[in-house]
Amino acid sequence: MATPANIKTAITPRRDEDFPEWYQQVVRAAELAEPSDVRGCMVIRPWGYGIWENMQRQLDGMFRASGHRNAYFPLFIPLSYFATEAEHVEGFAKECAVVTHTRLEVDANGKMKPANPLTEPLVIRPTSETIIGASYARWVQSYRDLPILINQWANVVRWEMRPRLFLRTTEFLWQEGHTVHETESEARAEARLILDIYERFARDHLAIPVFSGEKSESERFPGAVQTLTIEAMVQDRKAIQAGTSHFLGQNFARASGIQFQNREGKQEFGWTTSWGVSTRLVGTVVMMHGDDDGAVLPPRIAPTQIVILPIAAKEEMRAAILETCDKLVARLRETRYADLPIEVFVDRRDLGGGVKNWEWIKKGVPLRVEIGPRDLEKNSVAVSRRDQAVKAKEAMPMEEFVARVPEILSSIQDSLHSRAKKFRDVNTRVINSKKGFYDFFTPENRAKPEIHGGFALAHWNGSREIEEQIKNDLKVTIRVIPLDDSSEPGECIFTGEPSARRVVWAKSY
Repeated sequence: MATPANIKTAITPRRDEDFPEWYQQVVRAAELAEPSDVRGCMVIRPWGYGIWENMQRQLDGMFRASGHRNAYFPLFIPLSYFATEAEHVEGFAKECAVVTHTRLEVDANGKMKPANPLTEPLVIRPTSETIIGASYARWVQSYRDLPILINQWANVVRWEMRPRLFLRTTEFLWQEGHTVHETESEARAEARLILDIYERFARDHLAIPVFSGEKSESERFPGAVQTLTIEAMVQDRKAIQAGTSHFLGQNFARASGIQFQNREGKQEFGWTTSWGVSTRLVGTVVMMHGDDDGAVLPPRIAPTQIVILPIAAKEEMRAAILETCDKLVARLRETRYADLPIEVFVDRRDLGGGVKNWEWIKKGVPLRVEIGPRDLEKNSVAVSRRDQAVKAKEAMPMEEFVARVPEILSSIQDSLHSRAKKFRDVNTRVINSKKGFYDFFTPENRAKPEIHGGFALAHWNGSREIEEQIKNDLKVTIRVIPLDDSSEPGECIFTGEPSARRVVWAKSY
């Protein structure tokens, strides 16, 4: 996927030169987001928010199809609610933002200062298990009230020390599902159902291949009995946790008092789950599909799938060209892709064609269509696909283009997934020795590490101490324990002790 060094690119540095800085430059050049004046927070610009809106709309449809409905719960959580779930609180304590006062007043120096201390401090939600549990405790009385299948789209705050746009910010947007069930088996099935939805969404909508499975005990969500995850490999060969689904057992039900009368007339605690994905997915798409000229967007989530660029060097041709563009737009909007109307936009700005073309390249729009005087004569269009070389262009009769648009968009979607899967598979290694493992994750240049490593499939004896040692030595963690039965038993490469199966190790964001 690398660009030859002698070719000029729209983004500097290139991915192979400085991947973290390349990512930041792509986010800015594509006008996805920018840092705000509040440390660690970001302004999501319309193009970036359009991507998130499409993700939200499509995922929400999948949730609704599986019986879930949306609600909204408060941003502020009384501190006392956190006191009921010690393990959960410990996991989030360092990231919490706390409101302690109301009202501002002017002091003797003319400066504003907080005035009234709150009787009880309020935590700005890092996640909503505790406050949603309080509502569920009021709503659930009998097994007839179950299951509760609720999702909310919201913002959360986790105080980040090392923010990075979309990947880690103090405030971010997400969805969080919270469900209550009558039995353990139903709750476990719910957690697995959501994992399957996330995996399907990543694959079919984001063109992202993932490994799915379970987190190790040390990597679980605080307070969970089991955490299920999908893990993606981006182009610097690191892992990104792209979505998690948690089976919480009865832990949060006990803490929140979610009880019901069961079918035998006895009181029982509910079985709960929680699950979520966030705006981190926008960053994941950039790091998965982007190139040295900017973002590359899968058509299913692109805010605009086709941009039409009128090319009118002479003013007398402009009206005729724009009229043809508008007629093409009307026809395209009658066409459907992925069972939705196609999103198309005519760039009428009074700018040079080259400037406009490169802006849309950097934004990652799937199809760019040029219409100039010669195209009017031939009733044709010049079509460029963002998944191909930026200078590649195909002349096509207009009628043929209109007829083939859904097929072309599907081809782009499929090619992005195939390319990403090939990259992941090439950089996923079966490793059978400790030395091989350490060599795989150790850069040749430790002062300025080159892109190295990937996903390692290696046997592990289940020891938390070994996990900590590897994390300390290499900054490598177990990303996922696959749920399928394809891996054979063996010996832990670190201790020689028995291992039930291989697990996936990687450096991560």
